[in-house]
Amino acid sequence: MVKPTPPPTSRLLAAVALAVTLVCLAGGAGATVVTTCRAAADSDARVDYGFCVAELGNHRESPDADTWGLAKVAALTGVNNADDAVYDAKALLSGGAAGPARAALERCAKMYDSMGFAFAEAEDEINNRRYAAGKGKAAEAASLAHQCDDALAKAGAVPSPMAKHSSYSMKIAVICTAITNLIK
Repeated sequence: MVKPTPPPTSRLLAAVALAVTLVCLAGGAGATVVTTCRAAADSDARVDYGFCVAELGNHRESPDADTWGLAKVAALTGVNNADDAVYDAKALLSGGAAGPARAALERCAKMYDSMGFAFAEAEDEINNRRYAAGKGKAAEAASLAHQCDDALAKAGAVPSPMAKHSSYSMKIAVICTAITNLIK
């Protein structure tokens, strides 16, 4: 008995369904960011899950990254934020900040410059599988954000003009550390 061939429309639909399935499977790297951020948040209550997914998911190296790669991506996003903070601090200084606030902003610009190096060193240490040293550098970066906040508060710059960068730095340092702790 001859088996009837399916109509062309059903073959087309089957091909489209197969293509969609393959695209979803190939896009599974996005699930890696989601699952890694979920595991990091589950292991450390300080991890902001939504922030983790949003920031790591936007990085160009995330789609192909495993847990080790995502720890490095977290450090690299810290470098980018620190660089932006230096630029913003210098812009505020050129805008005419004076007195104690000016001195605090000058210190913050230097601290964020050092922070960029600390995050870069964290990425390098994690890349070389020296995890404790990488986590130490991420902690150093977060400490520099706290020091900038303290300097600005003592100078009377409330609210802090660097609050956005400070919050970002502390969150990404926690994420970097929590993800590094997940590496097997």
